[in-house]
Amino acid sequence: MTGSETTDPKTTGSETTGSETTGSETTGSDTTGSEGLRADRVGRAAGGTLILDGVSLTPRPGAVTGLLGPNGSGKSTLLRLLAGVLAPDSGVVTLDDRPLPRVSRRAVARRIAVVEQQADTRLALSVHDVVRLGRIPHRRAWAAATAADEEAVRSALSRTGLADKAHRPWHSLSGGERQRVQIARALAQEPRELLLDEPTNHLDIQHQLALLTLITELRVTSVVALHDLNLAAMYCDRLVVLGEGRVVACGSPHDVLTEALIADVYGVRAAVTADGPDGRPHIRFLGAVPTP
Repeated sequence: MTGSETTDPKTTGSETTGSETTGSETTGSDTTGSEGLRADRVGRAAGGTLILDGVSLTPRPGAVTGLLGPNGSGKSTLLRLLAGVLAPDSGVVTLDDRPLPRVSRRAVARRIAVVEQQADTRLALSVHDVVRLGRIPHRRAWAAATAADEEAVRSALSRTGLADKAHRPWHSLSGGERQRVQIARALAQEPRELLLDEPTNHLDIQHQLALLTLITELRVTSVVALHDLNLAAMYCDRLVVLGEGRVVACGSPHDVLTEALIADVYGVRAAVTADGPDGRPHIRFLGAVPTP
């Protein structure tokens, strides 16, 4: 990314360290340790438009970090930088303190699983076939699947409620079912870091809740881009809010999801109460912020 100078983001939550702005850096980092996946002052531009501007993010190990922000705020681009699918124009993404380009693709694939918004294939694959793709990083070229591979696939299908659809053709599935298959593929990969770009898209309410419950129970370091603020409040341990490619707030759901922030970032009036599960925030939307 190209790093133009930014103004200080709104950082919330006293337990965050290194979350104040220095120079043009905007951060969503909670720790200063080198273990795990980390973005350090990354920037990215496309077609002359700055998409991310000096963003830092250090997800907490074993926790679920929710990535929030309006369309075009840079959520998907940040996830692709973390996955190594895109390279930053400035800054660096590291895995265990090593720049991601210096880590072998096989090693990255064993560590990091990605669930994109859209996935398709022209091949005639079954659900079981697609999920088994998650085992490729763990196998030698042309080697047959091992018992461990098949157990990982079986477990992933079961945990995502797809065991009875294992032999269904991929192309016969609904959009929501395909999304669940992609999540099962990611689980079969047995990652330590899990990146999900709006995984609840195309899912009905029951499967949205089941999916996010599953992610929280995995105890895998997860970064999840979400649009639904109430789901983010219910299931995420930490939240990072992006606006125009910069971090505008980070912290606990209670600290971040304020009426003022929702108005500033989303242009919507809201009433925020502590009526959610375990006293978490619940947001009731009241309408658009009046234009002057």
